[in-house]
Amino acid sequence: MAREPREGGRGGRDRERDGDDLVDKLVTINRVAKVVKGGRRFAFAALVVVGDQKGRVGFGAGKAREVPEAIRKATDRAKRAMIRVPMKEGRTLHHDVAGHFGAGKVVLRSADAGTGIIAGGPMRAVFESLGINDVVAKSLGTRNPHNMVKATFAALERCASPRSVANRRGKKVSDILGRRDAGATEAAADV
Repeated sequence: MAREPREGGRGGRDRERDGDDLVDKLVTINRVAKVVKGGRRFAFAALVVVGDQKGRVGFGAGKAREVPEAIRKATDRAKRAMIRVPMKEGRTLHHDVAGHFGAGKVVLRSADAGTGIIAGGPMRAVFESLGINDVVAKSLGTRNPHNMVKATFAALERCASPRSVANRRGKKVSDILGRRDAGATEAAADV
């Protein structure tokens, strides 16, 4: 039996909305069949990532009998579940971070300018929607797109800016960042 081509495919579709400046990326569509007395009933499950490319991103899943309805439901859920991620210089993460969800494990590393997005399909959609231009990411666990996206969000929720860490500790930002530089100058002086 020949497979039907997927509507949108994996990582295929992205649209820009005019009113709210959100970009939504279709990560995957899955066709599922329920066997009933009269034959098979087909339904579709969609996974969508939505972001403003300025530090806010969300994901959502939707199921329906028709593809457009499933995508609409997933997009609405993604808009309701958006999170803010602190970015360094508006292009990368402040620090390396790992996250996991179920069997999905991901490692996200900040990168130098010009590196680009080095990540697999579902993670790439998250970073493009988020507005990160330089990042290196690796998926160590499952290849299931749902678990990869959820693990990526678990990692992004753990990201913190130096300002938020300084506020939490009751210190100055220079105290937080200065220690690493002071240790490097002491090591250089010893050599």
